[in-house]
Amino acid sequence: MGEYVRRVKTGSGATAVQIVSKTRGVRSIIEHIGSAHTDLELEFMVQTAKTRIRERAQATGQTELQIDTPADPAGPRITMQHSYSRVLYDTLVSVYDRLGFTDAVNDRVFRDLVIARIIEPSSKLDTIRILDNLGLKAPSYSGIHRSLNQAAKGNYRDKFSAACVAFRGTEHLTLVLYDVTTLFFYVEQEDEYRKPGLSKERRLEPQIVLGLLVDEHGFPLQLHSFEGNTAETLTLVPVLDRFRAQHPEVTVSVVCDAGMLSAANLLALETAGYSFIVGSRIAKTPPEVTEYQHDGSELCDGQVFECRQWFGQGERRRERRVVYQYREKRARPDLRNIEKQLEKAKKVVAGTTPVKKSRFVKISGAAKSIDQVLVESARQRAGIKGYVTNLPVLTVSALRVIDAYHQLFNVEASFRMAKTDLKARPIYHRHREKIEAHLTVVFCAIAVSRHIQEATGVSVKKFVQQLARVQDGVIRIEGVEHIVPAAIPAEVRELLTRLGDSGAGH
Repeated sequence: MGEYVRRVKTGSGATAVQIVSKTRGVRSIIEHIGSAHTDLELEFMVQTAKTRIRERAQATGQTELQIDTPADPAGPRITMQHSYSRVLYDTLVSVYDRLGFTDAVNDRVFRDLVIARIIEPSSKLDTIRILDNLGLKAPSYSGIHRSLNQAAKGNYRDKFSAACVAFRGTEHLTLVLYDVTTLFFYVEQEDEYRKPGLSKERRLEPQIVLGLLVDEHGFPLQLHSFEGNTAETLTLVPVLDRFRAQHPEVTVSVVCDAGMLSAANLLALETAGYSFIVGSRIAKTPPEVTEYQHDGSELCDGQVFECRQWFGQGERRRERRVVYQYREKRARPDLRNIEKQLEKAKKVVAGTTPVKKSRFVKISGAAKSIDQVLVESARQRAGIKGYVTNLPVLTVSALRVIDAYHQLFNVEASFRMAKTDLKARPIYHRHREKIEAHLTVVFCAIAVSRHIQEATGVSVKKFVQQLARVQDGVIRIEGVEHIVPAAIPAEVRELLTRLGDSGAGH
């Protein structure tokens, strides 16, 4: 009797697979293939044993094989079909669900658009390829556009915004950050939405203005778009009004950049009942600093001054609290720039450089000279930054005002994430409804990405790269497909553990 495959149950419950032969009633083990613990492993080992028996039979010229299973057709018995990033997709779906997005809007196509944008920002048509590569049944191109239409008509963004606020917890929302950016379009003609305006990217093309409201950690709360020629100072109050209308129980103080500082804007904020912290432009040395330096005292790193200052004119005139702080790190580049400007001014005065606008040149008739008073004033306020607020001293300390303002880097980071990692610019959309729907996809992608970054400590780009390496395999054995789970490396398992341990709120 020739060689055949033998299956034997072991004491541990596994199934041993062997190649054996029988001569005159005596069984001999030719080769031990291994011990299978699952049906898939058993099938794989049996097929391996059959292949080895066949190879030995062909080598010795035998034509008939005695094995305990039916003869196999010629050709490969086990084939690799494809691999896919199941762990990556399932993890992103888990975060999406955890943020409450599925409960807010039950739209699987929209959810997959968000996940595809995080993995590989691309056109809506190319999204089908990305989802196919994830081993999913991708929606049709028309199905994607139906979902986007529904996102616009069904007010998805407000629902997702509400989910974001609920996830972070209203008890933690005492401070919010606000900033604006612009997205340009390659179009020949402007329309009522896409218009030329003051571009953050110094572009001349028609654009739209985006206002992003985040918590102090950079997690998005609201995203609004405005016509491209809207002044950024006019976007803040509408965004805050919308937030308050949706969450009347939440009282927040808003922090924004110096670009938002105008008498009319601050008056509008106060009239609407909002508290604020805004960066202040310093045109002259604060009297408190001048008085301190009068007797030759030097400023110390981190030194803080406080005063009350009048803003605006006439009926709009308001007295507000101003906090100043000196930082050596800020003073060094300020002083270098002053010296460079002074050198240019000296060349203008000496006549070696043509007369042009120069900060420290004083012109009186035909005479030119260095304005030493202006130079000294600039040196005195080097390293000093001001912060304007209507929050009372008893409620918020000066250091807390300064620290709150410095959190603005978080909203800037969210914008950078949107523009670079998520490629927010809606290149392929022309109608406002589709652009707004696209921005809703981006808003959700920012939320998922910020949560991942906050929980794991790595960028979402690196997170995706790490998890994308973990590929499950799909193999075909005897015409039946089986999934081979991927081994998860220790560093990926650590990321998943950190993400699993994270929760809502702070």
